[in-house]
Amino acid sequence: MTTTEPQTSAVPETMPGIYLPGNSTTEMRQVPVPAPGPGQLLVEVGAAGICGTDISYIYREYKTHRGIDGPAYRGVVSGHEPSGRVVAAGPGCARFGTGDRVIVYHIAGCGLCDNCRRGFYISCTAPSRESYGWQRDGGNARYVLAEERTCVPLPAELSYVDGALIACGFGTAYEGLRRIGVNGEGDLLVVGLGPVGLAAGMIGRGMGARRVVGVELSGVRREWADSLGIFDTTVAPDDADAELGRFTGGAGFAFTIDASGSAPGRSTAVEHAAEWGHVSFIGEGGRFDTEVSDTLLHKQLTLHASWVTSLQAMSDLAANLVAWGLRPEAVVSDRFTLDEADEAFALAAGGSRGKVVFVADSLP
Repeated sequence: MTTTEPQTSAVPETMPGIYLPGNSTTEMRQVPVPAPGPGQLLVEVGAAGICGTDISYIYREYKTHRGIDGPAYRGVVSGHEPSGRVVAAGPGCARFGTGDRVIVYHIAGCGLCDNCRRGFYISCTAPSRESYGWQRDGGNARYVLAEERTCVPLPAELSYVDGALIACGFGTAYEGLRRIGVNGEGDLLVVGLGPVGLAAGMIGRGMGARRVVGVELSGVRREWADSLGIFDTTVAPDDADAELGRFTGGAGFAFTIDASGSAPGRSTAVEHAAEWGHVSFIGEGGRFDTEVSDTLLHKQLTLHASWVTSLQAMSDLAANLVAWGLRPEAVVSDRFTLDEADEAFALAAGGSRGKVVFVADSLP
């Protein structure tokens, strides 16, 4: 850890931050730069992603969240996918200091419940639980005040954009694939090729899946996915039954994962799983309805439902991506600065090809 000095004059007193007023626009406000308190880090943001939950829960609809009373978004600086460089640390920080590159896990749990002790801050339901960009200021700003315990190292081989993608989407995909034990003894089917589905395809490659196939409704997203060199083939849902059956010789896929969050997508993942196959659901929302005997029981399927990932798994993923020689930023189709927030959110909400991120102007 680098020796930490108190906050210096190099850090400005105010900064721009992006708010989401809920009327299909963004709002930039000039806000004070916070000083880190005990156990806190001030992180200069190098990159921050726009997540699908920002769109579905805030930009289009005003919803609640598990364990949160009332609206989930509390009028704070938005953005829960930041990575950056520590510029100051508060008293008691023991692992990170000035100059260290970090990824911010997007929830600060109570730290005491069983879920938090396992690193699954996402599942903490204590009243003190806060999500960056939802109940406390997030990463769509020049700086973010982070609890040291929510930060993991960003390897030197990875960029800040890589780190921003690990902070939520890639972590979510990784956990879903870990649950089903993806390996080189079977093929992987990914349903839904938005940013999380693209992440699942890339990580599935790293984990050794024999072949990786994608299903996606949008022709624009299929074309983008095909350009990345991740998938052996991609198909439209209307062609899935014929094309996937032909691809596997009718045997199905040993591993399937649904990132679409739709009832048809989940059905596709289940129906095209092989006997004794493993199915992972990571897409939010919607329903799942199925015939049980022939679809599930007689095929001896194992179904997993996975919500984000743990702090330790996120750290492991960053190290594994380096070992696998993979760069998450490959799935980024569009980059914006904070003063282009309206355009960035509109593109993310309107069907971007891949991932949309904010990048800093000058952070090395």
